[in-house]
Amino acid sequence: MKCFHHFKDRVKSRVQKSAPILKNQNKSDTSEAERVTKSSGSGSLPRTIPEIYEEKAQNLRGHKQWVAEVQFLGVVEHPNLVKLIGYCAMDGERGIQRLLVYEYMPNKSLEDHLFNKAHSALSWDRRLQIMLGAAQGLAYLHEELEIQVIYRDFKSSNVLLDEEFKPKLSDFGLAREGPTPGHTHVSTAVVGTYGYAAPDYIETGHLTSKSDVWSFGVVLYEILTGRRSLERDRPRSEQKMLDWVKQYPADSRKFGMIMDPRLENQYSLSAARKIAKLADSCLVKSAKDRPKMSKVVESFKQIVQVENAESPPTKYLEDAEDNAVEEKPVKEKGASESAKRRIAHLAKISENLGE
Repeated sequence: MKCFHHFKDRVKSRVQKSAPILKNQNKSDTSEAERVTKSSGSGSLPRTIPEIYEEKAQNLRGHKQWVAEVQFLGVVEHPNLVKLIGYCAMDGERGIQRLLVYEYMPNKSLEDHLFNKAHSALSWDRRLQIMLGAAQGLAYLHEELEIQVIYRDFKSSNVLLDEEFKPKLSDFGLAREGPTPGHTHVSTAVVGTYGYAAPDYIETGHLTSKSDVWSFGVVLYEILTGRRSLERDRPRSEQKMLDWVKQYPADSRKFGMIMDPRLENQYSLSAARKIAKLADSCLVKSAKDRPKMSKVVESFKQIVQVENAESPPTKYLEDAEDNAVEEKPVKEKGASESAKRRIAHLAKISENLGE
């Protein structure tokens, strides 16, 4: 494919690259109606080729999201972010065609294993492993880059799982830079997924990293309950998961009633209570009172350590600690030469396509 650009110069170095360049977006840029995609978590492709995510449109509405994702994943690198292998963009007879090629993620997504009974149920330890890794990915975006990045679409379907069920965040088309120094938020059109977007963001359009923290709290309850954030086929009082779990507070004797039956009682009730309390702190109404993701990571590790105090440490805690050491970023000024070349090439693509 002549148009394909492979990130062959990406190195395995653990040194942090410069912060990504993200495009501002308006309401028309995020229309899901114009996005025709092959699921980023699809397992239908042969195991010998990378996962393919394709976007086609007859107009430019999806182009900014595509450019944002290429620019972002082409520059940053973290064990809990999906790796972009290459990209392609053509303006031909069939209109604008864009292609992103990711590393292959054979175990699909967290959503698939939580809610699709065709897939095996995730064990308690594996659920914690996945959420700890996802928390580390968000903390990296919020606090470990030169410029803060707000994910804006954290949900179970965007947490992909590799061959060892290690989680990687995917789909950065809605990501954008956080507020600049001296500002508390970014004012933007409201985008994201219903059931995961923070209510303060929906009401005001004021975006902060705490919007992602809210979304993380929603998914924490999903791994506890095995329920989606919204299920319209349930009785009215149970359709909205967050309203339903309020009937069973973490400290109450009834709390165990919310736990996913597919766990078959193979979980730590004390740890589950602590995770529910952590989720509640992420779901506080006032955004400023929600914890930072680095604090969430710290709390999550403490929960796991207490649970393992009477038994040998499980692999997911060891992996998380290894990542914290090996992947500790070194903030550098300026992009690497390869990153600069890719960004320059993308700018040329945008110019050619009428960006």
